Amino acid sequence: MKECVGMLLAGGEGKRLGALTHHLAKPAVPFGGKYRIIDFTLSNCANSGIDTLGVLTQYSPLELNKHVGSGKPWDMDQQYGGVTTLPPYTAKHGADWYSGTADAIYQNINFIDQYDPDYVLVISGDHIYQMDYQNLLNQHKESKADATISVIPVPWEEASRFGILNATDELRIYEFDEKPENPKSNLASMGIYIFSWDILKAYLMEDRKLNASSHDFGKDIIPAMLQDNRRLFAYQFEGYWKDVGTVQSYWEANMDLLDEDWSLSLNNKKWHISTNDSNFPPQYFGEDAIVKHSLVKSGCWISGKVYSSVIFKNVLIERDSMVIKSILHPGVGVGKNCILERVIVMENTVIPAGTIIRTNKDEDPLVIDQKVLEEKLSVTGGEVV
Repeated sequence: MKECVGMLLAGGEGKRLGALTHHLAKPAVPFGGKYRIIDFTLSNCANSGIDTLGVLTQYSPLELNKHVGSGKPWDMDQQYGGVTTLPPYTAKHGADWYSGTADAIYQNINFIDQYDPDYVLVISGDHIYQMDYQNLLNQHKESKADATISVIPVPWEEASRFGILNATDELRIYEFDEKPENPKSNLASMGIYIFSWDILKAYLMEDRKLNASSHDFGKDIIPAMLQDNRRLFAYQFEGYWKDVGTVQSYWEANMDLLDEDWSLSLNNKKWHISTNDSNFPPQYFGEDAIVKHSLVKSGCWISGKVYSSVIFKNVLIERDSMVIKSILHPGVGVGKNCILERVIVMENTVIPAGTIIRTNKDEDPLVIDQKVLEEKLSVTGGEVV
């Protein structure tokens, strides 16, 4: 038996990330100079003692499956439990794709039941944060909850992007709206849930019968539980949390790494963020950083100047070039006399000498891969603004 089994939803297509997810599942997108987005959730599980985890994949899973592997970097390569990749169930008539977050769990009821857990932790693979899930589980047990939802206040102008809830002073939830047009609160669901398994299983099986259901936790399961007056409680999370579901939020989260006051430390030995990608250290350059003729430990050769940027391994920046507030993925090459400002350059893209690429402050940072670059340069002849 396992007291708690984790189910990590990692099948999202991530359309709002544009070119970043053309060939990658959103959780597999590189982040922070060394990591992938899913590394934070996997590391949270490892640090929280969640040693049995199903990773539910769907969209473009090849790179993600390769990265997660047997779970060794997160100490989850175990004989009983550990990490198991769970693609959509394939029946004789063909693939039955996950039709919603709740349906993804429903299709894997047998996987969960084999461990006979008391509780199920449902989490997402596309958020940047550090959380001890044991604290969430402890509150769930102490409050005798049927479901506990981790919540955090968000800016009012962003509230319509999230599931928004209201709760009593005792944190019992009495109202929940999924992505409301006119939110009544800015207390947002983080997409992190603890359920008592026997109760959740019953709701999943009932929801499966409803043709009108979208089979989603926020739209269907949680409202149904509230309607039945089930005991739903909020867990108030304090700390850094970022939903990197848009190009702007992805860029902001990377730029946050350059802030010394940032509450998420990647060098915290007590809460290690593990990855399967590389032993090379990430390279962070602040506002005053100028790197010239420098061979750094990550295999990068930088002969130009870099300000307020995040650089992955094996990046080349030739002389008289400037990189400003940008993110350069592994293997990027920047020729001589280039200027990159507020740009995200994808893996193995080569920027020709003399190229100028800038994004205005009131626009989302531009995402550049080799194909997009060549198309834009063929039109502009060397400058992309």
